[in-house]
Amino acid sequence: MPPLGSTLRIHKPYEGVYAFYDGRIDGVRAYSERPNWLDDGAYSLGVCSYALLSGDEALVYDTSISLPHARIIRKTLEDAGARRITVVLSHWHVDHVAGNEVFADCEIIANSLTEKALRNHRDNLENRDPPIRPLVMPNRIFEDELSLKIGAFEVDLRVVDIHIRDGTMLLLPAMELLFAGDALEDPITYVAEPTRLKEHLADLARMATWDFSKILPNHGAEDIIVAGGYGASLIDATRNYVEKLITVRQNRDLASDDLQAFAEEDFRSGAIHYFAPYEVVHRENIKAVLSGEAEE
Repeated sequence: MPPLGSTLRIHKPYEGVYAFYDGRIDGVRAYSERPNWLDDGAYSLGVCSYALLSGDEALVYDTSISLPHARIIRKTLEDAGARRITVVLSHWHVDHVAGNEVFADCEIIANSLTEKALRNHRDNLENRDPPIRPLVMPNRIFEDELSLKIGAFEVDLRVVDIHIRDGTMLLLPAMELLFAGDALEDPITYVAEPTRLKEHLADLARMATWDFSKILPNHGAEDIIVAGGYGASLIDATRNYVEKLITVRQNRDLASDDLQAFAEEDFRSGAIHYFAPYEVVHRENIKAVLSGEAEE
């Protein structure tokens, strides 16, 4: 296996916007041949952390999947002139906070639900394989919405209940650009809280009213991210998928559909793009909806 971080690709889809993408490499594992969250989740699906750089100020949106990844992110920004770095966490899941230690001397911002979840799951996170030890906690907490200024960037943070209830979306109004964390994925969302699907739908509808033209998700196709991101049809496809998941309990025949069949219309329209490793995500989603529970 290559050293952690050695397959990380660095892109600039917009001026001042960095995308740090890793994974989705056929036959390559990054950490271990043993089953583990890094290889079998984030890396196999493809994972992207983002950064903004304006003058000597930078913002990092999620600290990636390992300390080596986070060190590359920080060095890239500092080599480009960053002297003050702010971190924003999209939510509490392990593949979004694993590099926090590298930014321990920075302001790390999270909403109150994320901070609470990190406290509640600290033991789990610090003893995963690979472990996130020590877990560095956020040091600035907000509720609902927060506006920031990073150099010339005007940044809005907004809390949504999609994928999981503590999602923080990052919006650049002047660029009509939305950073969606795990609230939106290509091709499908991972259902972390199957009892909250109706809440997810409500916030998908709310998100669709925001003023943006492009979406950068943390899990998506690298070439689309490099080209500037997804259109609003990614929200529509996510809504369609969640609505169909809700019907699975009443229509058990749908539970046997593979991903291609389940989301056939949105694959055909080009709103989402088939990627075989997401078949496992789909099966887990079906299982979670039928049982009413999700594995962490």
